Amino acid sequence: MDSQPGQPPDGGAAPSGGSLSGGGQTWAGPPPPGSGQPFGGIPQFGGQYPGQPPIMAQMGTGRPRVRPGRIWYLVPVLLILGGIAWVVFGFVSLSSKVDSFARVPLPAGGTVALNHGGGYVVYYEGPGADSGQIPSFNVQIERAAPPAAVAAGSLQTYGGSVNYTIGAHQGHAVLTLQVVHPGKFVVAPSGAGAATDGSDLAFGQSIAGSIVGIVLPTLGLIFLGIATWIILFVIRLTRTRRARAQGY
Repeated sequence: MDSQPGQPPDGGAAPSGGSLSGGGQTWAGPPPPGSGQPFGGIPQFGGQYPGQPPIMAQMGTGRPRVRPGRIWYLVPVLLILGGIAWVVFGFVSLSSKVDSFARVPLPAGGTVALNHGGGYVVYYEGPGADSGQIPSFNVQIERAAPPAAVAAGSLQTYGGSVNYTIGAHQGHAVLTLQVVHPGKFVVAPSGAGAATDGSDLAFGQSIAGSIVGIVLPTLGLIFLGIATWIILFVIRLTRTRRARAQGY
């Protein structure tokens, strides 16, 4: 049969973009140029076609966190607060220690109970004592009853300068004493007529060690806290500038 115009000959191929009917099936040719539909092979999973660059999943592109974090600034704060707490606790303990000293009045003197053996410091307490303004006087100490005993020649002038003002007490260390056996002792001052009314002689342990035990740890904790803060600040500042230089 002769082919009619506009129809493909038998066994021929349908022109591009046309359709071939036969057996109820329709064949669609490639899309015409400029239709906006890609053509280049069978589509892959995810809609990617051969020849296309791989699709890369991007993570967050925000500014990276600077280490160490700001929470580390709590470390120097806690150190400084620890120093403050230590000095408060230390002076409360020292105040209790001074309050517990055994005392005899001046210039009358009297009996004092020294309840443990070992070294004692004798403090003059009275107005102006914290500045070293004390009257001149002598002191004699004897046992009131056996077995109390003082080491011979142990009553000596205090070698140093220790003053305190704690609560209602103003004191200045004046003598040292070595007790061999604890007990009651008679304290007999002489030449203390210039002592101000209300003055006392107080017997107790040396407070110099207690003061050192308060001041040194306090200063150490505070300085350590300040040093830690400076180190953290420098590290964060350096790393922040480095991150900015890298474009973050």
